[in-house]
Amino acid sequence: MEKKDERDRIIKRYRQYLKLEKSFSGNTLDAYLTDLDKLLSFLILENIALPDITLDDLQRFTAGLHDIGIHARSQARIVSGIKSFFNFLILTDYLEADPSELLEGPRIGLKLPEVLTIEEIDAIIGTIDLSKKEGQRNKAILETLYSCGLRVSELVSLKLSELYLDEGFIKVEGKGSKQRLVPISQKAVNEIRLYSLDRNRVIAKKEFEDYLFLSKRGTGLSRIMIFHIIKELAAAAGIKKNISPHTFRHSFATHLLEGGANLRAIQSMLGHETIATTEIYTHIDRNMLRAEIIEHHPRNIKYRNSNAAKDRQ
Repeated sequence: MEKKDERDRIIKRYRQYLKLEKSFSGNTLDAYLTDLDKLLSFLILENIALPDITLDDLQRFTAGLHDIGIHARSQARIVSGIKSFFNFLILTDYLEADPSELLEGPRIGLKLPEVLTIEEIDAIIGTIDLSKKEGQRNKAILETLYSCGLRVSELVSLKLSELYLDEGFIKVEGKGSKQRLVPISQKAVNEIRLYSLDRNRVIAKKEFEDYLFLSKRGTGLSRIMIFHIIKELAAAAGIKKNISPHTFRHSFATHLLEGGANLRAIQSMLGHETIATTEIYTHIDRNMLRAEIIEHHPRNIKYRNSNAAKDRQ
């Protein structure tokens, strides 16, 4: 990885380029640099130096944007900013080839994430090594994600002061800073309480004292970190589906619906403003729907009763 001073020098020159040569406004300039910071954070996490970055690296980065729930239009804007940055690196002779040349933005449209079966969720959680310091924390994270159907941003910002575990609820701050009470399963409660023993050994840094889930350095966890935890555990469990933290939220809603939960109740737990959004997230598996029709449609009931009567004769 290139030294921090070198990286800072490049960013400073890029800022000047956007301001002086592109004549960007302050807000636009800040937006470009904020989006670029997402890429730089990814490179630091993956220990990749700018001169070594490849198209495959960029594609993994943009795939991660989708998996942590960033809207397709925002993804497209970030990709555009990345291309601008690498164009600048070519112009200034920092790079000879542009790794972003073939990088494509997302297709704007609806694409529902994968749904995990209950068995797959159990398998993923079952691969957690509880002998490691972060083992119980990660188990509590996954049980909370699945139990409460949280967005990853809601999970990483959970506060100790907003847990009402004896009552079976947690307070969640969702989009638009709107708060809601979400029921939490006893299984998730038990895992959080077990994790609290490990958490108490971590010295929380200033501003993170009230955060539930902490890194070993005493800071809050990032959304990217949760994404990597889940990817690694899914791979260890042999799950081939392309999953992310959002997959647990979608699986939560789908399993509730399949179990007979009211759509309005699911809407409330997910924090959706409109029922239409909930309907998109909670599609019903075709095979389950067919089984429901066979089981409950009056024509099928009559047919089964008729056959049963013939068998008795």
